[in-house]
Amino acid sequence: MHTLHIICGPAGVGKSTYGRQLAAERKACLLDSDTVTEPVVRAGMQMSGKDPADRDSAVYRRAFRTPVYECLWQTAAENLSHTEVVIVGPLTGEIRNPEWKEELEERFQTEVEIIFVTCSETERKQRIIDRKNPRDALKLDDWPAYLAGSDIRPPACPHRVHRT
Repeated sequence: MHTLHIICGPAGVGKSTYGRQLAAERKACLLDSDTVTEPVVRAGMQMSGKDPADRDSAVYRRAFRTPVYECLWQTAAENLSHTEVVIVGPLTGEIRNPEWKEELEERFQTEVEIIFVTCSETERKQRIIDRKNPRDALKLDDWPAYLAGSDIRPPACPHRVHRT
């Protein structure tokens, strides 16, 4: 089996950019949660009468969060036998589990590297503004409230840090 690289961290820190760079360097399969599942999530949110750009509500978390990550895990499992895999996503709940790295290694029977991406709060906000993603509107509408509700602590499990 090949290495599974998990790129995690809060919105706007550069996870996707770093994930693309790492995947290119390692000639790995890249699975970014935004790219892999976005069209399905948007359609589901719209069909349920909710804002298709919403990723912070209880509705999104209840209906889509677990299936989004399971889609990434199952796709990674299909690829690990023949190539390294880079998964990009916030994974904010999972990284609170001190045994998460070991659990992933057990599940996939391969080496797992967890990389927490971070940057300054000022840079993070500017990146979110610059990317002009509709999913960020609620964050930017009340940035102080968004920050107050954000958990930006590094993972509780073994990891390395990448500063952007």
